[in-house]
Amino acid sequence: MKIHSKYRGIKGFVTVYNRAVRYQYMITKQAQERYKILIHWGKYGLASAMDAFKVSRRTLFNWKESLAAGHGKIEALNPGKRTPQKKRKRIWDCRILEELRRLRGSDVHPNLGAEKLYPLLLDFCGPLGIKECPKPSTIERLIVDMGGLRTFPQKVSHFGKVKRANRQKVLRKPKDLIPTYPGHVLALDTIEKQRNGRRMYILTAIDIYTRTTFSIATKSHSSKTFAHFFYLIMQMFPYEIKNVLTDNGSEFKLHLDALLKKNKITHYHTYPKTPKMNAHCESFNGTIQEEFVDYHVNLLFDDTTKFNEKLTEYLNFYNTKRVHCAFNNKLAPLEVLTASEYYVSKLPAECRNGWGYSASCCLNGYML
Repeated sequence: MKIHSKYRGIKGFVTVYNRAVRYQYMITKQAQERYKILIHWGKYGLASAMDAFKVSRRTLFNWKESLAAGHGKIEALNPGKRTPQKKRKRIWDCRILEELRRLRGSDVHPNLGAEKLYPLLLDFCGPLGIKECPKPSTIERLIVDMGGLRTFPQKVSHFGKVKRANRQKVLRKPKDLIPTYPGHVLALDTIEKQRNGRRMYILTAIDIYTRTTFSIATKSHSSKTFAHFFYLIMQMFPYEIKNVLTDNGSEFKLHLDALLKKNKITHYHTYPKTPKMNAHCESFNGTIQEEFVDYHVNLLFDDTTKFNEKLTEYLNFYNTKRVHCAFNNKLAPLEVLTASEYYVSKLPAECRNGWGYSASCCLNGYML
């Protein structure tokens, strides 16, 4: 008869179990030393143990009592916590504490940090004649002592109940995300150009593995526009897209996110203020501005159709003729794409013929 564990097959269970057993019954060196002293006491007597190890009579009896309470297990002699039952409390003027509570709970500037609160408390203490004002490090400790003093935005549910509005969590780019085949990771971004109070947006996309790029100029960069742009990319790219990498802009929410979920595409976000996490797309943005946009944006700012026609010619050159430094300046993106095993095995020959030019023409023929 075999006994089967209900946790069998769960990845990592054995490791967690072994560590739990190890730390639960861990015996410290102090416990081992105390056990040896008790053995000496039992063998040679109390006076001998006190003289040999310089331990008081009361301490020996306390160890013996702990060992008996632990049913003879040596880990019962592990030293306990030495935290005092009554801790010292910080004593500050109650007016400072009330002002700190008011500043942290203010609707105008809630949850200010200690460095930001310090000058405000200085201004508060001066007119009142309070000589000593807590420094930022002390302010942090006072906030912890008063329970955190953190407020959260609220929302009303459809049942009329007031609930805390938590910030929506997004999936961040993992550190080990390295593209290994075409379509593994597609990076998206936006370039914004302004003139006379008007704006034009250039939506960009790059396949990180092959460096194949798409771009289009539009008057809007809403999530619906970007969803349409990405839908056209899905139709034109000759491989399946597995992951998408973007920053945290609003154009990558709602409609685009719904499109990605519908097609089971994983959507990774970069961390705030870290453009280097989307370095390939940022580099392409710089390249397309230096080589094309800056020379045509003023002449064709009001006519996105003509701008996109010119952009089509540039993208055709970029993808088919312009060698890329990622490939030692020997291959163009389309050459890498057509040389990949996926491209050769998945697509018939008639689909592979002239893809770079036809795809860029079709995409830039759409007006978003």
